[in-house]
Order: sequence, then C-alpha cells, then structure tokens
Amino acid sequence: MPKVSPEHAAARREQILTAAQKCFARKGFHASSMNDVFAEAGLSAGAVYSYFKSKDEIIAAMADRAVGLVSPFFDAVLAEEPAPPLVEVVRRFAELLRDLSEGPMSVGPQVWAAATYDPALTPAVAANMRRMQGFWIEVAVRERQAGRLAPDADPAAVGSVLFTMVPGFLLSHRLLDDLTPETVERGMRGLLGERRH
Repeated sequence: MPKVSPEHAAARREQILTAAQKCFARKGFHASSMNDVFAEAGLSAGAVYSYFKSKDEIIAAMADRAVGLVSPFFDAVLAEEPAPPLVEVVRRFAELLRDLSEGPMSVGPQVWAAATYDPALTPAVAANMRRMQGFWIEVAVRERQAGRLAPDADPAAVGSVLFTMVPGFLLSHRLLDDLTPETVERGMRGLLGERRH
C-alpha cells in the first residue's frame, strides 16, 4: 500500500468530517448511518474506516475540529494588549459562532447531547468543552485585572457562566430568528449596567 502524505491524510479526514457534518445536519446523528457518510463523501467503506472506525470516532473528531476552528480566536483575544472589554469579546465570539453555525458548528448541539449519555463520547467532548471554558475564565481574569469586574469577582465562576453562551447561542441562533451578535452585545451591556457611548 503506497504511503499517504500527511497533507493527503489531513485532506481526506476533512473530506469525511465535512460529509458526516452534512449528513448529521440533514438527518440527525442517530438517523445517519455510516453508509450515508460513505455516500456523501464519495468514498468506499474501507477508505472511511481507515480513518474512523465508527460514528462515535467521527463525532469525537468533529468536536476536536470545532475547538480547532475557534482556538485561533481564543489565542488572538488573549494576546491583545490592552485586554479588549468583555462586551466586545462576547460580540466578536458570537459573530464567529454565527459564521460557523451553518457549517462545522451546525452539529455542535447534537454532539453535546450525545455526549451526555454515550460514555464513548463523553471524555473527548468534555475535554474540548473545558478548553473553551478555560478561555472564558482567562477573559474574566483579564477583565478583573482591567478593573471592569469587581475586585472580589470569582473569575472561574464568571468564566463558567460566560462559557454557557456557546451552546446557548448556537441553539438560539438555529431555532430563533431574533438572536444576533448585536443582541448578545446589548444584553451583556445591560447585565453589566453599561451605557453605550
């Protein structure tokens, strides 16, 4: 068997994950079969199984990919000096989620739901969620250091609450027509008692 280059392998994995995402978005995770993924990807069963042994492995990889897509945003925000205000970070993140919600993030809620009862998925999904939660905790730390949070505010608690916006925004954006990044920003300003200048 000829050796496959890392670039080819990465492209093939992405082809399979994109096909699976389309299947899951169209039919749902449970109603989609591996045969559906084979057909959508235009690949043989053997080609797909050489990368993923099961639907659960595909789901876990999709969770990793979703975090990989938002990680550059996290890194960029945490590198900014001075630290951008929380309301700005929240709006920018909501814009990113909106842009990803019709693509790679479209099956996020299904993945999270499946991880609540499927022990094969729980570790990978929980680890990725903790990475996103960690970002929001660090944002809260920087917000407190900038004097925009009370000195006695608990960054871990604040960051954990902010993290819940991720599944909340994705679900609301997909099911309701009136939730936009601008609405999220106005809501955050209202909660913080800020006025827009």
